[in-house]
Amino acid sequence: MNINEHDQKVAIVTGSSSGIGRETALILARNGYTTFATVRNLEKTADLKQISENEKIDLRYVELDVTKDKSVNNAIDSILRETGRIDILVNNAGYGLVGAFEDSSIEEVKNQYETNFFGVIRTIQSVLPTMRKQKSGIIVNISSGVGRFGLPTGSAYASTKFALEGLSESMGYELEPFGIRVVIIEPGVIKTNFVKSTVVAKKGTDPNSPYIQLVKSMETNFDKMIKNGSTPEYVAHVIFDAIRDKSPKLRYPAGKDVEQWLEAKKKMSDEEFYNMMKNL
Repeated sequence: MNINEHDQKVAIVTGSSSGIGRETALILARNGYTTFATVRNLEKTADLKQISENEKIDLRYVELDVTKDKSVNNAIDSILRETGRIDILVNNAGYGLVGAFEDSSIEEVKNQYETNFFGVIRTIQSVLPTMRKQKSGIIVNISSGVGRFGLPTGSAYASTKFALEGLSESMGYELEPFGIRVVIIEPGVIKTNFVKSTVVAKKGTDPNSPYIQLVKSMETNFDKMIKNGSTPEYVAHVIFDAIRDKSPKLRYPAGKDVEQWLEAKKKMSDEEFYNMMKNL
């Protein structure tokens, strides 16, 4: 159902070149939002441009690297010059760092945080003055099921999502008086090229690593889980429903697997859940 033209709202989606970000940008544009698909490399928007031209939807493209202050500020400034408002920010840009904690260098972990956590901080701080003046806005942060529980070989990635959950929940209290909603989306395992963008800790590939068997075991298990994972389109619909929700919640799990894990975590003791995850 398209929104009326006089109610047309402006949405920004980071990390829109593929996967969840791509599908979220499309579903918003198809439903009447003026949508800015932001990417680090504009050359990766060719297929999106073709779709938007064929479907005649209002999908626009902006270069934005969440790890760079200037890039974020320039992108948001250009959007404001075009539209004068920002109603929705979907923080989707991110990648996974895989490897045992001991095998992960401090630089690898810093880079993980620079994109997954500080990148979100940059974009939110850039749009908040506008949303406060409007007295309205929705900030959607794409977390993960592992923002609620740890996972072997996922310490760096999971910790960025734990941090994002705490940031989002705390911000919610501060921003509600200004008419701004904060939403956390928690996907499970997704059938997406996110896996292709996953970075393996350099030491984690060393056959002499004391954790090499654990890493190989987790890779095998993850390959199995991906076959039963949700699609990026499914998560995009969860995001869209959360944006339009008349009775907003803070958290929206997105996937049968993550729903089952979270339900198990509620019912189990910490020790029981730990043992279950240890035997994945």
